[in-house]
Amino acid sequence: IMEEEAPADGEAETLLSAETYAAEAMAADMDPWIVFDSRNTPRSEFDGWLESNRPSQVYRFGDEDNGVSRVGWIAVLGPNHCPSTGDVTGLQESWDKLLASSRPVTFQTVKELALNHGVLSGKWLMHLASGFKLDHAWECVARAALEGKISLVKVSPYNPKAEGKQVICAYNQNFTDEGEVVRLDSFIRATGVKCPLSYKPDVYTYLGIYRNNRWKLCPTIYESKFDLECVPRRSHIINKVTNLERELLLPLASSTLFQSRILYCVCINKRVFREGIYKLSLLGKTIKLGVLTQSQLGSRC
Repeated sequence: IMEEEAPADGEAETLLSAETYAAEAMAADMDPWIVFDSRNTPRSEFDGWLESNRPSQVYRFGDEDNGVSRVGWIAVLGPNHCPSTGDVTGLQESWDKLLASSRPVTFQTVKELALNHGVLSGKWLMHLASGFKLDHAWECVARAALEGKISLVKVSPYNPKAEGKQVICAYNQNFTDEGEVVRLDSFIRATGVKCPLSYKPDVYTYLGIYRNNRWKLCPTIYESKFDLECVPRRSHIINKVTNLERELLLPLASSTLFQSRILYCVCINKRVFREGIYKLSLLGKTIKLGVLTQSQLGSRC
């Protein structure tokens, strides 16, 4: 089971320790990767590379009898990709000191460590059963990376012995910048991906914070669900730390133009009141269009 994988629909999940997930993720990272680096590889080679390395057809542990090597990940580096420059060693040393102290381990304390050591990258995760849908979703986000809309994308290879689904990861630079996280969701949705997404900071990965960890921390901090019934179609993004919800309409003709609505939920005497704020983002500038009261939101929420 890969670190970020989820059980297939209808399957019972095998609960493993966070340490087991961490060990499996580390093993995948250390095994050879199949990489298309668009910074130094002709674009004309991309279609052939994509066809030869469909994730449903690439085996995690290879085939020793036929001389096929193990594969950790399949990845596409965008033309503007820059490797992370964070101090991971210093991060882990500070983590050990935190664990030895009496300070609680919370999202805020982990975020503080990440900021202090510049380990700020994160990724949206897509869990899909192996097959056509996985290969199609992978092609969509891989092309977005080739076009420079996403810095880095990777997908786990097929493991016939593992429970759960294969996972696609799409990265951004700063998990503490919610606007950046939401923009990445919009780029993913614009490619046609409609499955649920979850967002995980890389600092959690480096510190071994996975499912079933002893600090009871949820290893993902956002979730995104695509609403197929609304017109126009939109993502519902929940910040799992603050419980605030954001609705992101599917980008219009230009990927630089999109509209979002933030819903603030307040519980008073077991009643939930919502206030929506409409915003229009154009070329990175945000203009507040107006505030809607609970009664005005009405059927919209």
